Amino acid sequence: MYPHVDTMSENPPTPTYSVAGHQDPIPASGIPGVQSHPMTIHHHMRHQPYIPHNLSRIPSAPIPGQWTSGLCHCFDDPVNCAITCVCPCITFGQITEIINRGSKSCVSRGFLFGMLAMVGGACFYSCFYRSKLRGQYDLPEEPCTDCLVHFCCAACALCQEYRELKNRGFDMGIGWEANMDRQKRGVTMAPIVVPGMAR
Repeated sequence: MYPHVDTMSENPPTPTYSVAGHQDPIPASGIPGVQSHPMTIHHHMRHQPYIPHNLSRIPSAPIPGQWTSGLCHCFDDPVNCAITCVCPCITFGQITEIINRGSKSCVSRGFLFGMLAMVGGACFYSCFYRSKLRGQYDLPEEPCTDCLVHFCCAACALCQEYRELKNRGFDMGIGWEANMDRQKRGVTMAPIVVPGMAR
């Protein structure tokens, strides 16, 4: 089945196979044009670094009037996707605290969402906040009306809204007040100069 290869000699012959329809024999390495010992590791056979297929969806500066990510790009943030699938009230609470600018707490809105979810009314409550988010950032109502998006795919809608706020500079895990403190420090703090570096 396999050709005999003498691995003890210094320059063993390269076994080749001919396949009907091919004019040239195919080397045992399986790579056309490479004629060498099959046990040798070639530089072109080394593992290449992994480059993700979704590089085009890496968030950049938000464009006014456009969503920063699509409705079905939930796996752009896999941790949030998992949390939203298991307990959407956490994601909803985080979103509403930012949208309400801290006037309503994450816990109270998340709890209310959970209660409404038990009776099947959470999608109507959450679509109100999607409309509010769109109004704050002048985002289009797509792919369909807000209530229909939340009714058909509430988890995807919550993930998209979470990513939208995150891509617009909010740290969703720390709440409104901490985000405002962080922004104030970023504006009022002078840059730190390391001695010997300034000339």
